Amino acid sequence: MKNVLCAGVAALFAAIAMPAAAETAWDMSVVWPEGNFHTKNAMKFAAAVKDVTKGEVVITVHSGGALGIKGPEGMTAVRDGIVPIADILMSQQVGEAPVLGIETLPYLAPTLPDLALLHKFFRPKIEDVATSMNQKLLYMVPWPGQAVYSAKKIEKIEDLAGLKIRVVDANGHNFFAALGAAPVQMPWGEVVPSLAAGTINGVTTSSSSGVDGAFWEFMKNMSTFNWQASSNIVTVNLDAWNALAPETRKAIEDVSQTLEGEFWLVSRAEDDDKLAILKEKGIAVEAPSPELRAKLIERAKPLWDDFKTRVPDAAPYIDAYLKAQK
Repeated sequence: MKNVLCAGVAALFAAIAMPAAAETAWDMSVVWPEGNFHTKNAMKFAAAVKDVTKGEVVITVHSGGALGIKGPEGMTAVRDGIVPIADILMSQQVGEAPVLGIETLPYLAPTLPDLALLHKFFRPKIEDVATSMNQKLLYMVPWPGQAVYSAKKIEKIEDLAGLKIRVVDANGHNFFAALGAAPVQMPWGEVVPSLAAGTINGVTTSSSSGVDGAFWEFMKNMSTFNWQASSNIVTVNLDAWNALAPETRKAIEDVSQTLEGEFWLVSRAEDDDKLAILKEKGIAVEAPSPELRAKLIERAKPLWDDFKTRVPDAAPYIDAYLKAQK
């Protein structure tokens, strides 16, 4: 009996001494609110990663900017290891890498098929930029088309004169300045407070963000310009990534690729769902007339060449895309 007891005690201590399977815990920064479709995508991704790695990698999604990282700081924060992984609005990273502003050029890639074609040429460059900033691109997903929210209807270019409109990046600033508006560049977290304070009286953003910000409390009109493409990227710090076993990295890469395709379909459906909510809340949603659209595109195209002059390494990707469109 004594021998049996001793053996049992020895086995217990051996079990205690045996190290548990190592768990890698990553905090993921997301600036969008919990109900936003990009946040929901991130949560689905986190669940899938936990599943395919059998619990080895556990990602906790922190929405609404809870980690204190603002949109333009996304890639820098991942590069420096402040967070190991983040969902990032790519166009806000142009301060670090101006070439990342290609897809937001006005009317360059206004539809999802256009954007998919642009990414065929542009994505390798995005991956190179990520690598140069000590991170790996896992997946990227577009927003619905960018609309214009305003207090009054936009029926002609003159209606934009003096409109204090929030834009995301320099391309948006240049475009709306060319249209006679008074653009103000700001990250998402400052938009609703600025509307409430009257600092701005217009916003260009997606239908999703219009619902997130309850824009019907401030404005009653939305014109579906669909003037700008815009994508989020999810990147992981390379030091954190390389610390994983090769088979774990392969599993995460595979699930990222699978989910990216699904998430593009989510984006396409998202626009219809959110437009319906905006209309239900009293927002008048109208498309620009063919005449107005033609004038908008006329003002937009010179900005493509201006961008290629300012950012020479962008030119080959823009030219290859435009050639493939013909």
